[in-house]
Amino acid sequence: MKYFILFGPPGAGKGTQAAKMKEKYSLRHISTGDLLRKEIAEETELGKMAKSLTDNGNLVPDEIVIGMIRNVLDSDRTAKGFLLDGFPRTEAQAVALDRMLKERGSEVTSVLSLMIDDDEVVRRIKKRAEIENRADDADEATIRNRVRTYHEKTEPVINHYKSTGKYNEVNGTGSIEEVFGTLCGIIDRL
Repeated sequence: MKYFILFGPPGAGKGTQAAKMKEKYSLRHISTGDLLRKEIAEETELGKMAKSLTDNGNLVPDEIVIGMIRNVLDSDRTAKGFLLDGFPRTEAQAVALDRMLKERGSEVTSVLSLMIDDDEVVRRIKKRAEIENRADDADEATIRNRVRTYHEKTEPVINHYKSTGKYNEVNGTGSIEEVFGTLCGIIDRL
């Protein structure tokens, strides 16, 4: 079983690339953003709590996200592989994921990190807000807080995976096809 992590700041193109990777490699795509938006739309208790945090650009607590991921991994033991998008976002989540996979006799196959600069993040997220009518992407102060939160809480995860030799950085500023080609080149070597 292969376990890929698609990593990068908000707006780096993770969702776009994940859809292409899912199709080409028959991977089960797990997006924590999609899972949380579903909970918010259904107005569950988790959804209400997540909305109050994410509306201000903050992360949902590790234990909730870890539980959601565990539930998805446990619910599908027949997948050819998984593509994790938006998880892990903290070092505690990375450690929990390593533990979950070890329990399954496996480990992370590769971390594919899409890198773009902060101004490009803001530009892309504002554009996405217009196209997808996503209120969570419309306010620049909220976007800047999400970027700051990414730098403070998520970037340290990079060192966790660099130490395992599983980290691969990809320039995310090219065309969708150029970035996809680079990602495929990495995956095809594994």
